[in-house]
Amino acid sequence: MEEPSSSHMRQVAAALRQISAGFAALADAISADATETPAETRYRTLISEWGRRGLTRAEASALFRKHGFSPQAAGGWVRGDWLEIRDDGRRYLTDRSLRWPAEQGDSR
Repeated sequence: MEEPSSSHMRQVAAALRQISAGFAALADAISADATETPAETRYRTLISEWGRRGLTRAEASALFRKHGFSPQAAGGWVRGDWLEIRDDGRRYLTDRSLRWPAEQGDSR
């Protein structure tokens, strides 16, 4: 049997991450509590708390969890140009992320 290529393994890993994110979204949808803070409000709070500082992977994961998001959501934020990983290895919100609350009418 032939060994899978590293490209193939990366594709499999990416697919597993998508499946995981899908299961997390499904679990959130079926367990939604009407008294829970809406996701948009939690995004705004997360962005406000994060600001312009760079966070380590662990710090970013903890912040996502604190606001009720899966740490794996960061991958989607990177792909959507909401978050970038710079040469120092830290995660930073992009200008797009930092502008979003104001575009939504957030006064913070």
